[in-house]
Amino acid sequence: MVEHFELSQAVSKYVQDGNTVALEGFTHLIPFAAGHEIIRQGRRDLTLVRMTPDLIYDQMIGAGCVRKLLFSWGGNPGVGSLWRFRDAVENGWPAPLEIEEHSHAGLANRYAAGASGMPFTVTKSYLGTTLGEIAEHAAFLDCPFTGQKVTAIAAVNPDVGIVHAQRADRAGNVHIWGISGVLKEVVLASRRSIVTVEEVVDELDRRPGDIVIPAMAVDAICEAPGGAHPSYVQDYYERDNAFYRKWLEISKERDSFMEWLTESVLEAR
Repeated sequence: MVEHFELSQAVSKYVQDGNTVALEGFTHLIPFAAGHEIIRQGRRDLTLVRMTPDLIYDQMIGAGCVRKLLFSWGGNPGVGSLWRFRDAVENGWPAPLEIEEHSHAGLANRYAAGASGMPFTVTKSYLGTTLGEIAEHAAFLDCPFTGQKVTAIAAVNPDVGIVHAQRADRAGNVHIWGISGVLKEVVLASRRSIVTVEEVVDELDRRPGDIVIPAMAVDAICEAPGGAHPSYVQDYYERDNAFYRKWLEISKERDSFMEWLTESVLEAR
């Protein structure tokens, strides 16, 4: 049964050292508040999964939370590099970072397989490459019906999936509209799920192109207004482009990053 928590309580209960955690959201609905709470609670040795790691994973890596990253693209969109990510890979600061890189299609299919309760899914991705021969998550095989060569992509089932949404009702049904990315898939694929929302409402009214994640797939609902800032939430607030540009300066040096982390995350609520 879905429970309504304060965000700090949900993270304390469901996110443990050594877990595999996916914080998803494409362009908007990125769960920054949840990522910051994980940092504040000092979680370590996490394996993070995300199709497009941007600022929140840069912050979590720089804070020393992360041991391994599964991803399909990483950067500060429209601005440049993730300097804390680079520092961890190139110099092992503040801790060595293992990386496992995927294509967008490959990682999306891993989520889809996990969400479907299947051990793998089949695709034509990676044909013509050697990836199926060297990567643990991909393998080439022959279709038992046609003999055609295809690629099997292993499921990913995070210990905890975390997403942000516009709202939920009091029963725990989650309502999302706008760019949804793999939000539904990561909730369904994960063993436990935390959903932060802009607001909890009595009743959900439908929107064009929306999705509703049913309460039975959700473990914790946390009301967190502004919980996706500096990304945007459609019909609630706009993307803070100035902060994305400023992040380049904040994150490039260790001292300036640690000063920001202390003032804006560790000492903030």
